[in-house]
Amino acid sequence: MKYYAIQVKTRAEEKYIRLFNALHPDISIKTYFPKRQIDIRRRHKISQTNTGIFPGYVFIEIDEEEDVHTYQWAFRTTDGFYRFLKSNQNICALQDKDLELVLHFIKNVGPLAGKSKVYFDENSRIVVTDGPLMGLEGKIIKVDKRKGRAKIKLDLYDDTFAIDLAFEVIGTKR
Repeated sequence: MKYYAIQVKTRAEEKYIRLFNALHPDISIKTYFPKRQIDIRRRHKISQTNTGIFPGYVFIEIDEEEDVHTYQWAFRTTDGFYRFLKSNQNICALQDKDLELVLHFIKNVGPLAGKSKVYFDENSRIVVTDGPLMGLEGKIIKVDKRKGRAKIKLDLYDDTFAIDLAFEVIGTKR
C-alpha cells in the first residue's frame, strides 16, 4: 500500500471526504482523517471536542499496482481541494518518518485518538503505558498535568507543528 497526503480546506476535511465519496462512488480508495479527543473547559463546564490531528490534511491509501495519477483529476475537482503533497506536479507517496507517523495514527490508534494512560516516575517524567502517546514519548515538548494534556511536536514533509493529546494519570510508580 502507498499513502499520499492531500491538503484540503482546514476544518472541512470530513466534508471533503463525504463529497469525494458522493461524487465518485465508483472509486474505492480509502481516505483517512485522524482525529483526537480533547476535554475543553469553558465557563466551568467540561465538554469533549474532536479535532483533527493533522488539520487541513486528508490521507489516501492506494494499492501498490495502482497509480495515483489515475485518480488525480477526481481528487482535484472535488470542492475544497488545495494540493497534493509535495506539489501537484511532483506527487510523492509518504515515506520514512512521515509514513511512520501517519501510520501510527491511522493503524495503531484508529480514527479517534482518545486519552493515553500515563504515570510520572520519581524524576517527574511522563511514562506512557497505553494510548495514542505510546511511541511518541520523544516528541513530547510540554506536559500540562492540570489540564491532562501533552503537547507533542509533529513533522510532516517540511512542516512542523505542535498539537495537544489528552492523558489521564493512573498513579505514580515509586
